[in-house]
Amino acid sequence: MSGNEDTRDKNMPTRAEDTEKKDEYEKVCFICHRPESVAGKMIDLPNHISVCADCMQRSFDAMNNGGFDYSQFMNMPGNPMMGFGDAENQMPKSQRVKKKKPEEKAEPVFDIHNIPAPHKIKAQLDEYVVGQEHAKKAMAVAVYNHYKRVATDTMDDIEIEKSNMLMIGPTGSGKTYLVKTLARLLDVPLALTDATSLTEAGYIGDDIESVVSKLLAAADNDVEKAESGIIFIDEIDKIAKKKNTSQRDVSGESVQQGMLKLLEGSEVEVPVGANSKNAMVPLTTVNTRNILFICGGAFPDLEQIIKERLTKQSSMGFGADLKDKYDNDKNLLEKVTTEDLRNFGMIPEFLGRLPIVFTLQGLDKEMLVKILKEPKNAILKQYQKLLALDEVNLEFEDDALSAIAEKAMKKDTGARALRAIIEDFMLDIMYEIPKDDSIGEVVITRAYIEGTGGPVIRLRGQEVPRIGQSQG
Repeated sequence: MSGNEDTRDKNMPTRAEDTEKKDEYEKVCFICHRPESVAGKMIDLPNHISVCADCMQRSFDAMNNGGFDYSQFMNMPGNPMMGFGDAENQMPKSQRVKKKKPEEKAEPVFDIHNIPAPHKIKAQLDEYVVGQEHAKKAMAVAVYNHYKRVATDTMDDIEIEKSNMLMIGPTGSGKTYLVKTLARLLDVPLALTDATSLTEAGYIGDDIESVVSKLLAAADNDVEKAESGIIFIDEIDKIAKKKNTSQRDVSGESVQQGMLKLLEGSEVEVPVGANSKNAMVPLTTVNTRNILFICGGAFPDLEQIIKERLTKQSSMGFGADLKDKYDNDKNLLEKVTTEDLRNFGMIPEFLGRLPIVFTLQGLDKEMLVKILKEPKNAILKQYQKLLALDEVNLEFEDDALSAIAEKAMKKDTGARALRAIIEDFMLDIMYEIPKDDSIGEVVITRAYIEGTGGPVIRLRGQEVPRIGQSQG
C-alpha cells in the first residue's frame, strides 16, 4: 500500500545505516565488559550478546563442576527467554570503543609537511594571548618537535624523546588559556584535568589513569586519535610532597610516582566512559608514548625558595648582596631551577620526565590594559558587539581602561579580575540602554569607573548631560 510506505520517518536511520554504525564500534564481552581489542575474538550469542572465549570457558568449567547457578542465568538482562530486549542497546555509546582502522590503511596521524612551523604557531597564539613571549616561543617549539616525532615514528632507528612541559606562573597569567588556544589551532583532542582530584589507586577520588580516560572521551572513544592528543594537568603543584606529616600522603608524592609511567609512555588499561575502573565498565588499552603532557601550576611560595637560594649563594664576603635585593624582582620566577622545585616538594623522577620548564610572568598594569582591548576575543570587543546588536556604539576612554587595570591589580587574581570588574560596571548600562532607542553612543570614563561620575551618553549626533549615578 502506498499510504503505508510514506508513514516511515525520513529522519530515521535505515537498517544499512544502523549496521554501519554498529560496525564502527568494537564488541564488548557481556560478562567481563572487555572490548574485542583486549579480550580477543568474541563468540556471538542470540540477542546481540557477545562473550569472550575466557568467560565462555569459565562458564563451561563452572557447569561441569556443578557450581553454576542456573537461576542467575535466567535473570540476566538480554536473556531471550526473559524478553528484556537485546543487550547491545543497553550499553551507552559513551562506553563503546571505536574499532581501530585496518593495518593496510595505517598512515601517520600527522603529515610532517602539514605541521605548522613554530613561528606560525606563535603568530596564531599572539592573536589570542597578550605578552608571555618566552612561554609562547617555548610552547611552539616543543609542540612542533613533538608532532614531528609522532609523524616520523617509524622512519628510522633514532628515537626522539618526548617533550613534556611544565608551566609555572601566577594565577590568572594565562596557563590554561594558552593550552586551550593551542589545541584549537592544532585541531587535536585535548583533555583538561585537575591534579587536586587525583589520588593513589585504591582510595576515594580519581585514579591516575582517569586523565587518559578523559582524553579518550575527548577523542570520541577513538583510541588512535587519543594516542596523539594533549593532556593538560592543572594545579600540578597541589600534588607536591607534604612536609612534616605523619599521615599517608595519598594525594601527594604517591600520585607523582603513579604518573611516572604515563609521562614516559606505557600501555595503560583505562575505563571507557567513566573515571574509575569497576566491573560494569569496559576497559581498553591506550599507549601514552605519543601523548603530549603539559603540566601547569602557580607554585605559591616558590619565589621565597628561589630568593633563599639566591641570597644564600651570595651572603658572605665583601661582595655579599643585601637580603632584600630580590624582594621587588618581577622576573624572579625565571631564575627557577630543578633544585628549587625539589625543595618545593616535586620528586626528581617526576621532574626528569618534564624536560621543558618555562615560566609565565605576572601581569602588570600595561599588560592588563592590552588584554582588555587587543586579543581577537577581547572583553571590550565582546561588549561592543553586544551593544552593536542594539545599534549602539560603545567606547572606552584610555583613562577608564587604566582605572580598570588598577582595580584588577589590587585583586591580585590576574586577568580573571578584569571580567568581574567590567561585569559590575556594565550591568546598569546593559539594563538601561535597550529602554531608549534614541541613544547612539556610550562612552565609559575614568570618573564612572572610580565612582565619581557616570558614563557619557550621546544621542543621535548630540551630547547630553551625563546620566547614571556613581557606583560605590
